[in-house]
Amino acid sequence: MNELHRFPLSVVTGGAGALGSAISRRFARGGDTVILLDNNAEAVQTVARQLSEETGAQVHGWVVDISDDESIRLAVKRIDEEFGRLDRLVNNAAVNPRARLGDVDDTEWDMAMAVNLRGPMSLCRSAIPIWTRTGTGRVVNITSRTWLSGGPTAYVTSKAGVVGLTRSLAVELGPLGVTANAVAPSMVVTPFTKGGRTDEEFALFVDKHTRMSPLGRLATADDIVDAVEFLASDKARFVSGEVLHVCGGAQLAAAP
Repeated sequence: MNELHRFPLSVVTGGAGALGSAISRRFARGGDTVILLDNNAEAVQTVARQLSEETGAQVHGWVVDISDDESIRLAVKRIDEEFGRLDRLVNNAAVNPRARLGDVDDTEWDMAMAVNLRGPMSLCRSAIPIWTRTGTGRVVNITSRTWLSGGPTAYVTSKAGVVGLTRSLAVELGPLGVTANAVAPSMVVTPFTKGGRTDEEFALFVDKHTRMSPLGRLATADDIVDAVEFLASDKARFVSGEVLHVCGGAQLAAAP
């Protein structure tokens, strides 16, 4: 194996968050060089440093605004200049304005579309020259089981769009040797899902989602990471355009 392919390069957006850092940790433990992209400068640099010390891998924390095309373009340009490759891209960054249809405003709607949907598209678009040159890559988009069930209007619409984007990426990037798949988790207990809810509201929310699964429990971060790791690996080299639900059967249930 030549030097270029000794250490795969993995990029994870929303890398400072609970799920993003868990995905990054798994890649780093496998020996990847990992770049965490996040708009929280302090958090992303702290997490990158912690993961690097914990795993012994090269883990970098870069400040990038996933809602901004120019920020993305500059990040991918830097990836190309410093590494010349992009083996695994996990589009995990997300925002979730929880307003119902009658209350959602244009600013919330636009931000959800910019971060959750346009951001992954923009990253993949910017990476085309790299993949054209290297002839290989894995894209894993994090969507949500709510793309099937409905829920908060802006969030669910953007996540349903991610499914359509994933299928389009599979068709367009396939000739470059790039696969594109999506992971659709059910609810995981993280600061992201707790944010904006009182302890009592969150307890009720957790109870509802626990009862939705035929397996009788919530998803864990490791459940999600296992699915991402599989789709980003050579074991899934002939899997593309798929949505892998990691929901314990909750994808069959109505919205709570």
